[in-house]
Amino acid sequence: MIRPRRLLAAAALSLLAAATLSGCAGTVSLQPAANAGDPACAAVSVRLPDRVSGQERRWTDAQATAAWGSPTAIILTCGVEEPGPSPLRCETVEGVDWLIDESEAADDHYRFTTFGRTPAVEVYLDYDVVRSGDTLRALSPILNPILEKTGSVCTPRV
Repeated sequence: MIRPRRLLAAAALSLLAAATLSGCAGTVSLQPAANAGDPACAAVSVRLPDRVSGQERRWTDAQATAAWGSPTAIILTCGVEEPGPSPLRCETVEGVDWLIDESEAADDHYRFTTFGRTPAVEVYLDYDVVRSGDTLRALSPILNPILEKTGSVCTPRV
């Protein structure tokens, strides 16, 4: 006969193991940006939402990064190199200027980098899963009051 105490201990151990494994399985492995230690990146990190564009937030293993979706559809990295003048298209969303890198568009991946803000933030997304407008509209109001303006702004394309 199995003792209730032993059964309870075995159940608790199984539950603990399952929780540990499920917590590790969801972690997204990323590299921190060079300026990830900027205090503004910490302020950004703690204000990021649990859901963006219908995607649930996942744990990451790098400072000042975030990811949403399973599989990962959105990756945010704070502290990336601040872009200078660029031939890339630039759009303003909710008061934040974004450079749009379409070099991986054939694979439905786009990279958006804040322009005229320090520290700079990069958002990499899978266009098969999420749309940039929804994603940037969700993130820009969080970034706008935190990231310092440098004076550079988007200019109209001729």
